[in-house]
Amino acid sequence: MNRALIFLLLLGLLTACEPAPLPEAAPPPPIELATVHPSQTLNVGFLVLDSVYNSELMAPYDIFQHTVFHADPGMALFTVARDTGIVTTFEGLRLLPDYALENAPPIDVLVVPSALHNMDTDLEDERLINWIRERGEQAQYLVSLCDGAFLLARAGLLDGRNATTFPGDLDAFEKMFPRVKVHREVSFVHDGKAITSAGGAKSYDPAMYLAELLYGSQAVAGIAQGMVIDWNLNNIQHYRF
Repeated sequence: MNRALIFLLLLGLLTACEPAPLPEAAPPPPIELATVHPSQTLNVGFLVLDSVYNSELMAPYDIFQHTVFHADPGMALFTVARDTGIVTTFEGLRLLPDYALENAPPIDVLVVPSALHNMDTDLEDERLINWIRERGEQAQYLVSLCDGAFLLARAGLLDGRNATTFPGDLDAFEKMFPRVKVHREVSFVHDGKAITSAGGAKSYDPAMYLAELLYGSQAVAGIAQGMVIDWNLNNIQHYRF
């Protein structure tokens, strides 16, 4: 038997001993939300406090405003502040709120964007916290961005619920509110009526999620196209309870 033939026989034996390649894992099934399809326009109130952060305010505002082009009925948006004087954002934009706390219309979706003092003096403002508690209990949905979750928790609206907040403030949040089950390394958490999120650039995620939950995949696809957002809920790290 010549060397070439022996080499081919050995090569065949070695190849036969190699384990068969594992089949590729099947992609996870697409997430399908049970769309709510509201029969009436939803009033969406944005709480704008001194030194509110631009991203946490404008990301959900943009998404919810676009519902009027892709859902019928869509959402009606307005801002609420301690009073109707000018509010200056952390980055320096000057905003004129639509309403003060006491004269705001009914709110179906209460949005609490993060502001500079959400972890200190805002928590000691009884007038503010009482208003959040009252309006939050009446609302169908609560959405917090970044440290806005501290205000919802102080108002007791997250007691016994799962939630998240800005990654750098998770330890403080967990220590301050032991009755809240805190989740890490997620974009947002939805538990009951409360949707809490990490904030920053991820502030688009909970807003897109709620738009899809309320108005369906076709509507949110139109919003994503208009906003040039590559939206796929399967790719967003989140929890639903």
